[in-house]
Amino acid sequence: MTSYRVIGQAVPRTDGPEKVTGAALFTADFVLPGTLRGKVLRSPFSHARIVSIDTSAAGNVEGVFAVITGADVKGVLYGRRLRDVPVLANDVVRFVGDPVAAVAALDEDIAQQALDLIEVEYEELPAVLDPLEALKDDAPLVHPDVNSYVGLPQLLDKPSNQFARNAWSRGDVERGFAESDVVVENTFTTPPTHQAYLESHSCLVWIDDDERVQVWAANKNPHQLRRQLSAALEMPVDRFLINQTYIGGDFGGKGSPLNVPLCYFLAKHSGRPVKIVMNYVEEFLAANPRHASITRLKTGVNRDGTLVAHEARIIFNSGAFGGFKPGVNLGGASRAGGCYKIPNVQIESVQVYTNSVPCGHMRAPGEPQVLFAMESHMDMIARQLGIDPLEFRMRNLVEQGDETPAGNLYEGVRAKETLDAAVQAAEYGSAKLANVGRGIAMGERGPGGGESHAAVTLNPDGTVVLGTPVFEQGTGTHTSMRQIVAEELGLPFERVDVQVWNTDAVPFDSGVGGARVTRIASIATNGAVEDAKNQVIRLAAELTGWPEEAIEFRGDDVRHGGTGETQGWADLLGRSGGSVTGRGHYEDSGHADVTSFTAQVAEVSVDPETGEIKLLRVTTAH
Repeated sequence: MTSYRVIGQAVPRTDGPEKVTGAALFTADFVLPGTLRGKVLRSPFSHARIVSIDTSAAGNVEGVFAVITGADVKGVLYGRRLRDVPVLANDVVRFVGDPVAAVAALDEDIAQQALDLIEVEYEELPAVLDPLEALKDDAPLVHPDVNSYVGLPQLLDKPSNQFARNAWSRGDVERGFAESDVVVENTFTTPPTHQAYLESHSCLVWIDDDERVQVWAANKNPHQLRRQLSAALEMPVDRFLINQTYIGGDFGGKGSPLNVPLCYFLAKHSGRPVKIVMNYVEEFLAANPRHASITRLKTGVNRDGTLVAHEARIIFNSGAFGGFKPGVNLGGASRAGGCYKIPNVQIESVQVYTNSVPCGHMRAPGEPQVLFAMESHMDMIARQLGIDPLEFRMRNLVEQGDETPAGNLYEGVRAKETLDAAVQAAEYGSAKLANVGRGIAMGERGPGGGESHAAVTLNPDGTVVLGTPVFEQGTGTHTSMRQIVAEELGLPFERVDVQVWNTDAVPFDSGVGGARVTRIASIATNGAVEDAKNQVIRLAAELTGWPEEAIEFRGDDVRHGGTGETQGWADLLGRSGGSVTGRGHYEDSGHADVTSFTAQVAEVSVDPETGEIKLLRVTTAH
């Protein structure tokens, strides 16, 4: 077994000292000379036509530098892939909280005073809030012009509130049901869920003297943000510079442009930098929470507990827009068959527009909704068959060589071992007190792909600097990357510093999300370390006359493997007159050939009189 000196050891969090002392700079902390505060007037109606807007009184308030409405940004639509989100509502508002007008002023109080003076006349329209109602032929259309939107996965036969569909299948489902001894059907619903990060959405935009748009934003995908702004505003990508800032929590919710396009137009109209910081009322009204869902499951099974056929239809309530999702659909819906051997499968998921808060991503988008449904469904099937839920799962979990219900084939499958580890640690079969129950759930998820760069610089003074385009959003990314550099160089963790790059530094980086960073950015980091070491070894060979193949890099020294002679690499760099910088780049956007399994056992008590449920213990195995 490999023994590591730094990796896997307890080290201080890189971002810890700055955060606990208050020195860490988040977007709201940045103040440029002349910065104005932006605030947004939001719709009180779910669906209404804007008859008129009078901003004259707001524009006359002392300290107000810009007042804009949908007429000032007409035709500008943005999104992560599907561009269906207007900067400000133009003619129609589609949800309570839809931005209608915006003000830039000297401070927040003045901006609010101006907003209060804006007069808007609305004509209320029929609204559709239930996705099942939205799917009916006579439902009001949230987006009559849906087929005109850039990024729509597929043109619709006619405008509809169902704007996207995904499907996965294998085998013959109808035949499978016909051959099953028992068919069980259930429907499960989940509500929308806000990510509850402590830092609300915030952004600062400055159009500098060179007409370059400089952005500070709580956004984990800076290079993607730059591309999205370029597409929406029809300006070259290099006109945008996304500057480094800490991100105060994410959980999937900090990947969309949100207020940045609006902030840009306020900066453009005012001629000054503008900052927008949402309060939590606005977060709940108009951010991009996890989708509410309706999952309908139908499963055919033999009396011995063998799964034969499975059909799933998932309806995701997208809310008023679809632009806050990078792929439009939620790929996590493919897990609606769980991690079980089922020869005949049909899974379908749809995205539906409604007049409610637009939804985005939150931690494994689409998966929590369908895994909750599938694992609950498995318990109900087991109960109907009279089989223990643990035994029922063990009989059907995928093994090496089995395809998942979505048709994926993985290497190193350890599903049963993971479940066994969880139930052993939880003492699943032990005696329980009265009114105490234990439940089991399983899930699997592969790592995400992407692209990343890194650089490692060794300096003549002995310092080491890691350069990375990855913004830290609280998961310890910079800590793990420093550990890799220190491990590979044979140096203490504290010797490695981090320099975070803006978007000018490299052509592209995928950013944080999809369980990709440690997998992708770490390989780029490791490549940068190796490149730096090799440069030092070549320099050592040149300056000492040692054979290059005999030179080893060890901590602060390079060593001749044959004679044992050593030279400090910092001294060699000093003699050569400069630093060396190793660079690494790694890209793997394909489907991973491995996946990870998780099993959990929850122990709860239920008060039979009040129905109160208390979580007593949860055990998780990975």
